[in-house]
Amino acid sequence: MKIIVGIQALSVITATYACAHDHDHSYTHRSNVPLTLTPPSRPLEWGDINIIHTTDSHGWLLGHQKTSFPEPNYSGDFGEFASFVAHMKELALKKDVDLLLVDSGDLHDGTGLTDGFPPGGVDAHDANKFFSQLPYDLLTIGNHELYIYANALDMHSNFAPKLKGRYLSSNVNITLLDEHGNNVSIPVGERFAKFKTRKGRQITSVGVLYDFTDNAANTTVQKVEDMVKEQWFAEAIEEEPDLFLLVGHMPVQRDDWPLVFNAVRAVHPYTPILIFGGHTHIRDCVQLDGRSMSLESGRYMETVGWMSAKLDNHSKNKNSKSKPKDIKFSRRYLDPNRVTYEYHTRKDKTEFDTESGMSITTGLKALAAAFDLDFLFGTAPHDFTINRDPYPSEGSSLSLFAADALPVALIVNNSRASIPNLIITNSGSQRFAIYAGPFTKNDQLTASPFTDQFLFIPDIKLSVANAVLASLNNAGAENRRSLIQGREATEYGLDYVDKRYKEWLRDMDRRHGVDRRAAQNLTLGYVTTDSCPGVGDDTLHAPLPFFDVPDFIASNPPAVSDDTPIDLVFVDFIESQLIGILNTLQTDKVYTTADAVLYTPVLANEALGIYAQSAWN
Repeated sequence: MKIIVGIQALSVITATYACAHDHDHSYTHRSNVPLTLTPPSRPLEWGDINIIHTTDSHGWLLGHQKTSFPEPNYSGDFGEFASFVAHMKELALKKDVDLLLVDSGDLHDGTGLTDGFPPGGVDAHDANKFFSQLPYDLLTIGNHELYIYANALDMHSNFAPKLKGRYLSSNVNITLLDEHGNNVSIPVGERFAKFKTRKGRQITSVGVLYDFTDNAANTTVQKVEDMVKEQWFAEAIEEEPDLFLLVGHMPVQRDDWPLVFNAVRAVHPYTPILIFGGHTHIRDCVQLDGRSMSLESGRYMETVGWMSAKLDNHSKNKNSKSKPKDIKFSRRYLDPNRVTYEYHTRKDKTEFDTESGMSITTGLKALAAAFDLDFLFGTAPHDFTINRDPYPSEGSSLSLFAADALPVALIVNNSRASIPNLIITNSGSQRFAIYAGPFTKNDQLTASPFTDQFLFIPDIKLSVANAVLASLNNAGAENRRSLIQGREATEYGLDYVDKRYKEWLRDMDRRHGVDRRAAQNLTLGYVTTDSCPGVGDDTLHAPLPFFDVPDFIASNPPAVSDDTPIDLVFVDFIESQLIGILNTLQTDKVYTTADAVLYTPVLANEALGIYAQSAWN
């Protein structure tokens, strides 16, 4: 199975934003649909040390450009984010405090800016140049930097050097040839970093990746539990800094951050520890003790994280025998848009854009044009969502894909088009919603990223084919987990990510959905419940509706009798599991993989575009 090359359509977004001070928060997209963005609920809390956090950006550097909520909440592009950071740095100078900028990885795989490169290119090579234009103090490697060796090599050879020792890969190596032609395994970036802030605070940092096992050949990921036993790690944390800043592509809960935290605490019981995680695409916060805080800041540039801490000097007081007081932390999850940025920087629309920020936006649009990301397939008549609408339904993107798009796309120039069929795929094949309006290459590949082939077995009775779908969805939990993880862990790293992200959305809807949506006084967006005190969301929203969907979906059964032989069509990654189930449902023949042959040259990631050209013009 191959992961697709996603291509982002980058429609020109013309925005007019009013000053945060006069509370006019209107703006207009290309489609001229007027929308209103809710401003933040309160100013940020500043401390002695303050950190802006990004993670799991996956190429969403031109912002979310659709007009259906919640997309406008995340409409700020990376140039506007750069302007925001610059103005926040100015505020930090005026307040005489430290402000740092950190990222927790996964720059690859997600939009055309990263994946839409021409033949011979490298995923995210061009897009990552914009990251290096921002004043990041630390970045760490993610699993999506490691699926393809060429991507990892590009990070080592071209990206890491621009960060001048601040790109961390504490437990991730790459194998290269030395000057003598021998294989050598060295860190992709740096094992750790030590530096001073503008205010003279000593920082010690590591950059950790979770126990990822599907990395490309000639890259290695050491288990976290083994990393903390290394001599270099002991030496790195031996000297006490003013604080430990631990950045990693690892969830802040239900994973191995406690291993790193406890290893530091064994040497420095009271030194402040600030942890910035990622990978599960959620907003989350936890405090492992009263002198630490751990923050995770969402996905797809839908969240900018904020953490502040009011420090004391206890850790530097070697004569103190008493247990120190807890540190006062704050955290916030910001919606990345112009209204948010102008509100917190105290800039109006005439003051906000910096020369550097505008240059980045111009560069991103030029990259989008160079990759031809605006190619138009058709115009989507309305929104199609994965979990906001029930399956099956008119608004379900799963219904659109399985019941509408596949039956059209797979019979193009197909000699078997006249033979009834049932087409089975998995719901996880759809990654992102499709919104009303222009449907471009970006939208196709962002929504449906996998390059699966379609196989078929002929002469299967309709009753048996229908039973195969039911059996796949009713299979034991272990069988389903094995199947889904085998594809998503290997191909897109979404095995745990997708599960955890949807758990979060489901819980959000069940806690707050009905009442907040019924009030009709809030726009749709994230409503976070985490383990830290107070309200974390910067802007108040009503949560999106959430509907559970089956693991496997299919086209509508043909209008023939149950005993009519049909073509059973399916995506290739489920081949062995489907054949195993097929052999339990009938006794006419023992099927093997030799019986499954290619049905069409059309790949799964092409189906929506073919359908849109037919039905949406």
